[in-house]
Parts: sequence; C-alpha cells; structure tokens
Amino acid sequence: MNMDFQDFLGKRILIVGEIGSGKTRLLAKFIDFLVEVGLESETTLIDLAPGYGDIGRLTEGYTGNVYRVRYLKPDRIFPPRTLGRSKDEVLEYARRNYEAARRLFKKFLEEPTRILLVNDLTIYLHYGEIDDILKLMSSAETFTATAYEGVILSDDKGSGISVREKKLLDRLKREVDLVLSLSKS
Repeated sequence: MNMDFQDFLGKRILIVGEIGSGKTRLLAKFIDFLVEVGLESETTLIDLAPGYGDIGRLTEGYTGNVYRVRYLKPDRIFPPRTLGRSKDEVLEYARRNYEAARRLFKKFLEEPTRILLVNDLTIYLHYGEIDDILKLMSSAETFTATAYEGVILSDDKGSGISVREKKLLDRLKREVDLVLSLSKS
C-alpha cells in the first residue's frame, strides 16, 4: 500500500483490520517517513502489542527506526483472549494490560510530543475508558493508532471484552479524521 504520509501530519488516524492485515507494517512505514523528514525528536510511539506469535506484532519487528523516536512499551502485554482460559482470566489479563498502558499514557501526557503513535490501541479498550484515549489524541498535533477489528479473536470466554472493544472502537472512529480499514491479502 503506497501512501503519502505527508497527509497523515496534523490528523487523527485509525488503522484498523484483522490479524495479519498489515496495520503495524503501515505504522512502521509512517515511522520511517517521520525519521526521514527529521521529525523523530517530535515523535512518541507507545507500543501495546503483545508480540505473541502472530498476534499483535511489535513495531520494532518492522523497523529499527522505533529506536530513533521516543519508544515506550510495557515490560509485558498479554493477549487476553488467547491466554485466558476463563472469563476471569481474560479479565485479569485485560486489567494488567490496562495498568501497564495507563502508566505509559501518563508518561506521555507529562511530556507530550507533537506526534503520537500507538500500536494496538484496542488492548487498552478492553478495560480502559474512551476519555483517556480522547485526552491522548488532543495532546498531540498528529495522532495515528492501529486497532484490531475483526472476527478471529471474537471468543472472549464470556468476558465481554470483544463487545466492549467493538463498541469503543466504533465511538473512537467518530472522533478521528480518517479510518484506514485494511483487509488481509
């Protein structure tokens, strides 16, 4: 997919799609562009991907330029629907992810940059509030995030995180300038 990443600047963009559709790869290409045009010191990447097999690849797997921007990632993120064997386990993993992400969001808000990128934003939506995301978005001039939207991970063991994720993502889509919906090739 060829994009004019210049068009991303100053906008709020969500990149959505199924597992393996290329969301993180596209975000990595945007990072490469930002470094190429000299905006690395103005850029923060918060990577919430679990990096568990094919689920939630980390951005650093696609570009070494993540180390040229302010790169924030938690020690550990869990894929709740994959690892959780029960409703309670899924919710516990979602809560742990929320806590880890919240610390990074707070860190960003204390020292914001003009450009904020978030990989795997839906990890936060399993447990966190949409207002936190809106606050993040308004703290940056440019906001681009990847978000899972699909059916492969729909079995949430009765925890309700899949329905919550979809509902909050639909709400978030109304707050951005552009939604790029990728399909698996």
